[in-house]
Amino acid sequence: MEFWKEDFYSRKFAEKKRDDTIIVNMGPQHPATHGVLRVLVELYGEYIVRSECVLGYLHRMQEKMGEVKTYPQFYPNTGRLDYAHALAWNWAYVGAVERLAGIEVPERAEYIRVITTELNRIASHLLWWGVYLLDLGAFTPVMYAFEDREILLDILQRITGSRLTYTYFRFGGVFQDIDSKFIEQTKNFCKRMRSRLNLYRDFVTENIIFRKRVEGVGVFSKDLITKYGATGPVARGSGINYDVRKAEPYGVYDRFDFEIPVEESGDCLARYTVRMREIEQSLNIIEQAIEGLPEGDFRNKKAPKILKPPPGEAYFSVESARGKVGIYVVSDGGLNPYRVKLRSPTYSNLSLLNEASEGMLLADYVATLGSLDLVIPEIDK
Repeated sequence: MEFWKEDFYSRKFAEKKRDDTIIVNMGPQHPATHGVLRVLVELYGEYIVRSECVLGYLHRMQEKMGEVKTYPQFYPNTGRLDYAHALAWNWAYVGAVERLAGIEVPERAEYIRVITTELNRIASHLLWWGVYLLDLGAFTPVMYAFEDREILLDILQRITGSRLTYTYFRFGGVFQDIDSKFIEQTKNFCKRMRSRLNLYRDFVTENIIFRKRVEGVGVFSKDLITKYGATGPVARGSGINYDVRKAEPYGVYDRFDFEIPVEESGDCLARYTVRMREIEQSLNIIEQAIEGLPEGDFRNKKAPKILKPPPGEAYFSVESARGKVGIYVVSDGGLNPYRVKLRSPTYSNLSLLNEASEGMLLADYVATLGSLDLVIPEIDK
């Protein structure tokens, strides 16, 4: 690959000779881009000269809706910003408003938030695992992933009322308390998932065909990661040890013993490995949270029904399955936020792809794109 890039740039790119290249459209209908991302790639044979990611095929004005609705009315929108890990966005929003309005959260509610958010993180990683292998041409693994994920969604649905776009968190706590059945189901799932991880390892991770497809492919350097502000498994797969749960602890995460998986190679396999290891760490967190779950209220009974925070601003960030989610809220003392600004990790993670793809094989581009675990949010104004 390095020999090809050197030869290619000296003969073609540096001399600006593009007569023998072609432009190919990927998306927005292409399944590897999940319907809302278009990629233009200029090819010289099977190699990419340049690529351009084109966003904007699903505008829904989420930030503007945050400014014309009351604070509670914006709850459901947060569940649509990342359908795969909706509870992370739930938490970022209520956390920002709680910080703005000075609302205390009962200890039990903090533990419940951790348990449900980590379950949702596992569900997100399972979805990515199955679909990523589908992108690479392997159909069978997605059936295993969805089998486990459906069990997990049954658990979350019973307590949240939803299977995907959750609206479970409330200012000062959560919508409703968890019970003994939820705890029993969650413990059983954790036990099952640990054994399934061994199956996943034997079935896919150690599969020579899979490893040849992703090892050494789509390498991102640390400089590239920091240049574009990438976070989450994308950054940790390139040796950057940053996780909001450790770097900027929120809730009660500082009470739990867990590791932040980091890989140094920066390739597709590294990002894959980080996510699989994160599932195990989430199981550790969930088991500790259940063991230490305190009694008490699941919601602050003194939280106002009609919310009018004092004039000011607040920012709150959480660690989602895709990286750092941040929500900035400005109040002018009214019923509606004056300004809502949403920070999605997908945009920064995607932005590095144009630069990283130069000289890459088209087939490897699909593998690299899938390794980013993109959920394109519709948050612009």
